[in-house]
Amino acid sequence: MDKSLRDSRDRLFSAILFLIALLPRLYVAIAWAREPVWDGHYYDFGARRIAEGLGYSDDVILGGQTIWHPWCHYPVGYSAFLGLFYRVFGSGPAVAPIVNAVTGALLALVTHRLARHALSCNRARIAGLLVATNPGLIIYAALLMTEPLAALGLVTSAWLLARDVQAKPLRGALLAGIALGLTTLVRPQSILCAPALGLIAFAGNAPVRTRVRRALLTVAIALPMAFVVVLPWTVRNCRVMDGCAFVSTNAGWNLAIGAFPRATGRFETLRATDGCPVVTGQVQQDRCWMNEGLAWIRKNPVKWLGLVPKKLSHTFDHESFPIGYLSQADPHAWPEEQKFLGRAVLTTTHCALLSIAALGVVARPSRKKGWSPCLAQLAALLTVLIFVFFAVQSDTHPFWLLAVVLVLLGVLPLPGAPPRGGVIGYFVFAIASVAVTHAIFFGEDRYHLVITPALCVLGASALRRDACSFERQRI
Repeated sequence: MDKSLRDSRDRLFSAILFLIALLPRLYVAIAWAREPVWDGHYYDFGARRIAEGLGYSDDVILGGQTIWHPWCHYPVGYSAFLGLFYRVFGSGPAVAPIVNAVTGALLALVTHRLARHALSCNRARIAGLLVATNPGLIIYAALLMTEPLAALGLVTSAWLLARDVQAKPLRGALLAGIALGLTTLVRPQSILCAPALGLIAFAGNAPVRTRVRRALLTVAIALPMAFVVVLPWTVRNCRVMDGCAFVSTNAGWNLAIGAFPRATGRFETLRATDGCPVVTGQVQQDRCWMNEGLAWIRKNPVKWLGLVPKKLSHTFDHESFPIGYLSQADPHAWPEEQKFLGRAVLTTTHCALLSIAALGVVARPSRKKGWSPCLAQLAALLTVLIFVFFAVQSDTHPFWLLAVVLVLLGVLPLPGAPPRGGVIGYFVFAIASVAVTHAIFFGEDRYHLVITPALCVLGASALRRDACSFERQRI
């Protein structure tokens, strides 16, 4: 098929995919959204303040006088994003959910555009459809939470680079860095994916030396550019807070939550009696909790390491946060049987997707490649199936093991493996970054929503035949 005709059809599919993703998200946004709760309350409040021209702040009363009080405990990016729309359309209750619906639809569209640079036409379309129809991502339109916007940033950064890496690599690196910097303002740990952009730049058919040079140059441009985007916010924090903070002041809190004596592997409320009883500002408080967390880890590293399976379990084994959020916002609409059904649907879908995604780094065994590659990929396939069977049959359903297996199979030099660099390598790296981050801090199921598009692309690439020429031409 003529390349221009194929591209035209792909663009048409992307447009249709956007509508397929948008319609159910708009319904959920309009019918299910209620007053924001949990962290969503603070994101919404911060957005309203920004829209009013008051910055990321609140007001405190001291001596009968109202004093402007700056914030940076939560990352500013999502509130700033919503604040732009609040400024234009007002801060009515439907504005943020509708913005979320459009964000989710864009996530499906950009995932498809990115997947075209790694997979065949049909597999790329499957990846986009998986994102568009994922129940967890659809329901998230009604939640004022950061995960879909952060996921959109990670996918967009990779797409901007993959699109330009052959013809305009410098432009691609610059745009990818800008997108990653904006994503870092939404979710600070996103900056960890900057080195993985080098995997996209390295892919292709050029001589190895050329590809290495291109990969190093890409990271050398994209990473500083991301920091340049974040820098004004860091300078603002240094100027108005009680100390400097890169983006936000919750890293110390999160480390302490994952390490203090009452730690369970998931979120627990820190109290003054746990440590840090006297603090005067957000930065000082976060640094205090950071020091306490490090002290607890040094005191009992075995206990801290022993919590890693529980942290990863809370992150990957289920998907219940969206239902919990909605039921907290509107308890009458979510009786126990409805909550149970909703959690069961989301969890089953997520675990099935994670299981299939683990096959995205496994090739279809074939004797045409020789016995050694065939046996190696057959062993990899059996490994994934054994872990799936174990997770299904076990009382604790440890699907987190599949996330670990996925990453390991994605980096091991197994004979006959499918292409695991480029976009696929970027997504494997993103999944690894989430696993490592929450093994260090603490786990909650909402954190895996950021890499759900990665799981969709890997799921669509499951059991490819071999290192297909299509992928080498695309990247």
